[in-house]
Amino acid sequence: MVDFLIKFLLVVRSRLKSRARLEAENLVLRQQVIVLSRKSRSRVWLRNTDRLIFVWLYQLFPWILNAISVVKPETVIRWHRRGFRAYWSWKSRRRGGRPRIDREIRDLIRRISRENPLWGAPRIHGELLMRGHDMHPGPSLRRRDRRRTKTVWRRCLETPEKIFSYLQW
Repeated sequence: MVDFLIKFLLVVRSRLKSRARLEAENLVLRQQVIVLSRKSRSRVWLRNTDRLIFVWLYQLFPWILNAISVVKPETVIRWHRRGFRAYWSWKSRRRGGRPRIDREIRDLIRRISRENPLWGAPRIHGELLMRGHDMHPGPSLRRRDRRRTKTVWRRCLETPEKIFSYLQW
């Protein structure tokens, strides 16, 4: 009678489980069979794909920890956390290339460039060094609006008194 009651409760429980839950449990059990069917002498060796499958299934269906018997449930959770950390450390890694220039320094470079249109990158770089900003002249220093740049000759033509001041020395 007890056996019948246990089987009846198991049937009722299986009817109450959702279809996705049953499929996830089947996937876990099949993966465990695959892992155990590999030939090894002493212990079960898990490959990275096995770990990935267990973690992926745990991420989608957290209740599958009850169905896993090849490894401890805490191990699957540890793999999941380690993978999460690895993903975000990869995502936030520093990429190569030039170091970023702060917004304040870029604004300062643009202001110096607007105030002194005859200055080029080396002169602006020197000015930044004198102000205590140690940086290398990169593309942000070399980019200039060529239409607004005035040559020395054009400046002299606009202000003839400068020509006379140069000649009087």
